[in-house]
Amino acid sequence: MKIIIYGASEFGYLIANEFYQQNDVIVIDNEANKSDDFDKLDISFISGTAADVDILRKAGIAQADVFIACTALDDANIVACGIAKKMSGVKTICFVNHEEYKKSFLALKDSEGLSTFAIDSIIWPEELLTKEIFRIVTVAKALDVENFANGKAKLLEYKLEEHSVLVDKKVKDCGFPAETLIVGLTREGELSIPYGETVLQEGDKAIFMGSSHSLDILAGKFFHEKNSTKTVTIIGGGNVGLMLARDLESLKMKVKIIEKNEARCEFLSETLTNTLIINGDGTNLELLNEEDIGDSDVLISVTNNDEKNLLCSLLAKQLGVKRVVARVTKFLNIPLFEQVGIDIAVSTKFAALHEIKNEFSETNIGILATVEQGKAEVLDIEIPENFETKKLMELKLPTRAVICMVNRKNRVIIPKGDTLIMAGDDVLIFTKNEDAQKIKDFFKVG
Repeated sequence: MKIIIYGASEFGYLIANEFYQQNDVIVIDNEANKSDDFDKLDISFISGTAADVDILRKAGIAQADVFIACTALDDANIVACGIAKKMSGVKTICFVNHEEYKKSFLALKDSEGLSTFAIDSIIWPEELLTKEIFRIVTVAKALDVENFANGKAKLLEYKLEEHSVLVDKKVKDCGFPAETLIVGLTREGELSIPYGETVLQEGDKAIFMGSSHSLDILAGKFFHEKNSTKTVTIIGGGNVGLMLARDLESLKMKVKIIEKNEARCEFLSETLTNTLIINGDGTNLELLNEEDIGDSDVLISVTNNDEKNLLCSLLAKQLGVKRVVARVTKFLNIPLFEQVGIDIAVSTKFAALHEIKNEFSETNIGILATVEQGKAEVLDIEIPENFETKKLMELKLPTRAVICMVNRKNRVIIPKGDTLIMAGDDVLIFTKNEDAQKIKDFFKVG
């Protein structure tokens, strides 16, 4: 596949780095915007702007399969997608940074007028990040939450704390609820797929999949999730802070926003109905004490500054906040945040990358979720018509993976060894990122 990326941004680098090994990748941007990281990739770089038809011809737009515009300028991305589509009919993916653009495009799409703008897919990274944080916050103590099959199944990730009854136990001896599977385990930054003999250790991050009911039982039995999240403090009243507060208000949670800009505070006060708006600096320890931030169930720091988010998060931990979520702008900072004790570090970059990967999926294969900053994927695969029916235990997968859900005629099955896998089934498979292609190829029955 030939992929043209307009924008030597961090988004552009992440996308190029993800796809260059198996695809022909060309990046267009001004030379001054290119970081040294791009030189490490086997890609072509063309200096210029994608609004220039000569530059697009030089990049081979006529032969391209996908055109992605991900510069920091919405207008530039929109114009570039329009020109690219006009020149070749290529599939266009446009990044935007403002809600009004996303709303306009959705309105046009609903009225079947999106083709006027020649854009096939719109990605607003801050919206994706908001949805990710919201899922996490609404499940107490969870590090990650994903919902599948209209809420009938889900994924939960938890950290095993010092006094957990699961520590030093073999997986087979843990007594997890029926319809619950432990599909992944991250230890010292390395993700693996556990066996029955795997011994769980303190500090492990365990990933579970199963029916929603069974995972609710798991949470209550092993992770003491008897008290739901009730109070949330948000540092930063930008787009993400506003959208989060709006969503959390709908669940009747008690929400505070601390925002430094006075004019923004006035806007937030006019926009939100049940959120307390505090004009102040989230790094001011005296202010945090005065506002009893330590009593919050969750603190979410979502400013655009990594250093500020880190400091706010560390202060919150010091004050006794039970769970801290921090936005990380530079994706290379994520391990640092986790190493110093931040519970959950989230990134717009990885949220957007997951969306891009789904756009590239085959017609019968989708990526429903990425886990642990892309180290693992949950694949959604429709079993081909000519697939020979087999019991799960009889499948000889080419690599380690877990088939964790079978959707058959709207019936969700959490499979066991004797569960039949048959043509027409929609299956969810958890596997490591580097093994995903092997799993996809296995189910491509020719």
